[in-house]
Amino acid sequence: MAAAMELRCWGADWGLPSVHSESLIVQAYVKFSGAKVTVVPVDWTWKTLTATVPELLCGDSAVQEPINILNYLRKQRFNADYDLTARQGADTMAYIALLEEKLRPALLHTFWVDAENYANLTRPWFASRSPFPLNFLVPSQHASAALSRILLTKGEAPLHGIAEVEGKIYSDAKECLNLLSYRLGSENYFFGNLPTSLDAFVFGSVAPLCKASLPSSPLQSHLRQLGNLTSFCDNILAVYFSPDRPGPPPPVQDTMDANLQKLTQLVNKESNLIEKMDDNLRSSPQHKPHRPDPKPSLAREQSSTPA
Repeated sequence: MAAAMELRCWGADWGLPSVHSESLIVQAYVKFSGAKVTVVPVDWTWKTLTATVPELLCGDSAVQEPINILNYLRKQRFNADYDLTARQGADTMAYIALLEEKLRPALLHTFWVDAENYANLTRPWFASRSPFPLNFLVPSQHASAALSRILLTKGEAPLHGIAEVEGKIYSDAKECLNLLSYRLGSENYFFGNLPTSLDAFVFGSVAPLCKASLPSSPLQSHLRQLGNLTSFCDNILAVYFSPDRPGPPPPVQDTMDANLQKLTQLVNKESNLIEKMDDNLRSSPQHKPHRPDPKPSLAREQSSTPA
């Protein structure tokens, strides 16, 4: 029997199953792939400081970071990318890299570095979900890590300070959103009729920006002009996370396994029925089959007719 899987992540708000982008990526993929995972929020526990979220626990294994967690789930046969072609797989990797390079720095700045957003939304939310005295430590720790990451990835010469970097990262983020909107077009998902890992990464990155009540965000204003991306987020929330909607269809592999099991049961029943019929025939009195006398041939009739 497979070990139970548990996902530690930040909790729900803003109409989302998690306000944390990385946690949201994994939760979306879990839904898309049909994985049996128990979601355990770290809110109001000491794990808000000590744990690295999202974190997937399975038996003795502990996996962190969305890309590693998704790879682990694929090894457990929960693969939302099962039907992708080689070209689509390569496109998936390219777009995920684009999100990490172009969009993520702007999201970090929007939620953790922008003074107005941090003071009025981000800091109060994370402080309210952390126990005393961690409510004083957790928000500032996240803000410091976000600033360091932005400067580490985007603070190359001649852009050394955060004020100089700000214009560049928002320009890149808007370009990234435009490319995603163009690639999505009028479809519900990026590849075909079912969501894949790319849809999980885009949803996890875009949905918090779409749903948060940010007092100051030119990037959010730009996103709301891209109607297909906001509809993309709304559709995933309605289909996969709404308690009022029936669950999505099971994964292809699960459906195949269930059909094979039903077919095996049917064959076994038919086999048992045939064996019982054979036993009954063997135990019942046997009679020679009645065969009517063959009709005389035309040649014999002619020979027996008087000349």
